[in-house]
Amino acid sequence: MRDDLEAQDRIAEFLASVAAATSVEISAFEPLRGGSVQQNYRLDTRFADGPFAGAQNLVLRTNSQSKLMESRSRSEEFHIQRLVFDAGVRVPEPLWLCDDRAVIGDTFYIMRKISGSAWGPEIVTNCANNNCGEEVGEMLGAELARIHAISHGLPGTEFLGAPDARPLHDRLSNLQVAMSALPSPQPILEWGLHWLQKAMPDHQEVVLAHRDFRTGNYMLDGIELTGLLDWEFSGWSDPHEDIGWFCARCWRFGNFDLEAGGIANRDAFYRGYERESGRKIDPRSTFWCEVLAHLRWAVIAIEQGERHASGVESSLDLALTSRRAAEVGWELLAMTSPSELPLTEHVSV
Repeated sequence: MRDDLEAQDRIAEFLASVAAATSVEISAFEPLRGGSVQQNYRLDTRFADGPFAGAQNLVLRTNSQSKLMESRSRSEEFHIQRLVFDAGVRVPEPLWLCDDRAVIGDTFYIMRKISGSAWGPEIVTNCANNNCGEEVGEMLGAELARIHAISHGLPGTEFLGAPDARPLHDRLSNLQVAMSALPSPQPILEWGLHWLQKAMPDHQEVVLAHRDFRTGNYMLDGIELTGLLDWEFSGWSDPHEDIGWFCARCWRFGNFDLEAGGIANRDAFYRGYERESGRKIDPRSTFWCEVLAHLRWAVIAIEQGERHASGVESSLDLALTSRRAAEVGWELLAMTSPSELPLTEHVSV
């Protein structure tokens, strides 16, 4: 982003224009913690008049210096967030999209700021200390079901294009393309890809999937779920992709015994999902999608490290993230060993 003071003035002008206000005062403009792929900025504002007159706490979301292969544009993300907000999913209300790069040098959008914390280790600890993990897990299951109620053909989904009839096959093909672009051979990941190709679930549905639904991408204020974040990977998929991603060991923040996001047992999460959706979760498809989750996270971790190594975006966090690929690779081998497959038939490879 260009110089903060200049950007602040231009953002204020943009907000006044889109909100029909004579002027907007920005009292706070600072980066928010998190957002490992995109950049988020807190905006404390006061609108002089118009429909938004008075104090408004907002968030500006824009591109990072480099991007991951599967990231959507901010424009697409804005429209997805608007789609799910209008469907009643708990997300920060998306307000305005700006494609004029003269404002801050890049596309961005503005949404309402919501209360709470999204910091994964903090959420896991707080749920344990307050004995509220089962309740939160059930709420999250129900919220995920509301996302999955959005299907192809509903008004407002046209920009997403037509889905593949076998979305998991499509997801795996895209991951194979991403793997081919990695800077060095990855034998363990190749093994995981091979296993997934051989064990592909026969039955697949198509719904709108978040595709990064995990602890760390929702906000909790006490035990209240205030909103789901980071819609940049969203698109058509089988519902089990989100379920497997949420339950994958790599997203439990060290609380490995609680398989639903490190906060709850699967039963609570599944109960909320099945009650709201009327859909029965298939353990075999979920297991397959958990293997997929670990392969995908390993690829993303390597890509994050390359953002640092390339010199485009110097970051210790990105450099350290790349080291996670090794532990995720170990988990891939453990999950796909014939002796560790209680939910699937052994796959001959």
